[in-house]
Formats: sequence, C-alpha cells, structure tokens
Amino acid sequence: PELFGAAIAEVPFVDVLNTMLNADLPLTVTEYDEWGDPNQPEVHARIRAYAPYENVRAQAYPPLLAVAGYNDSRVQYWEAAKWVAKLRATRTDDNLLLLKTEFGAGHGGMSGRYQALKDVALEYAFVLKVFGMAG
Repeated sequence: PELFGAAIAEVPFVDVLNTMLNADLPLTVTEYDEWGDPNQPEVHARIRAYAPYENVRAQAYPPLLAVAGYNDSRVQYWEAAKWVAKLRATRTDDNLLLLKTEFGAGHGGMSGRYQALKDVALEYAFVLKVFGMAG
C-alpha cells in the first residue's frame, strides 16, 4: 500500500478464496483449471496467501475507489462490498475509501452511449480529489 498514492479497483476479484470455495456460484468450478481447487489443502494455502480479502490487516492503505456491477456474473458485487467493509473496519488511516455499485451494470460496466465517459469522469474526479487538484 505504501507504493501507491491511490487505487481504482474496477469489479475487483478480491474475495478469491471464499468465491472459489462456493461451488454454487456460476463460474467457480470451471475456474478450477485456472485458480485451482481450494478444497485441496495446498491450493487453499496458496490462494489464502495472495487473496486481497484474506490479507487485509491493520495498516494504512492508499485512497481507494472500488466499483462493482450488481449484475456481474464473473465477479459478484458483494466481493467489493465485503472488501471495502473489511478495509474500513481494519485500516489505520482516514484516506478516502469509496464503493460504487452500479445496479444496472455487469462485468463490463454500464451500457449506453455516454456511460463510458461518465465512468472516466468519476475516475478522474477521484484522482484529482485525492491529489488535491479538484477545484
């Protein structure tokens, strides 16, 4: 965290271990080829070692904007929500920590002619605010 001035996490796959342990989710079992089956102890340990949600600890984190899509079948919206909640409860700083859940979006964000511009504007506004460049 000390290496970054800010972070934007779009549909972040941050609760890897819990997701991969839930075979009822749409893509979990088919993802075993890529991520491994966490029901195997060595795979469980490996995933736990790098999974962001599992590794939140009491320390300072950079300002963060997390964006989730409510209709995302690849990365469920609750992953970002759980991660942000755990960060808020655990971190030692008071940096900006925002969660935006797009209720009409999937994995690729909202559709619409101008929506991509609105998404970029939100990201720019966040970065400008964090670095004290907002007017």
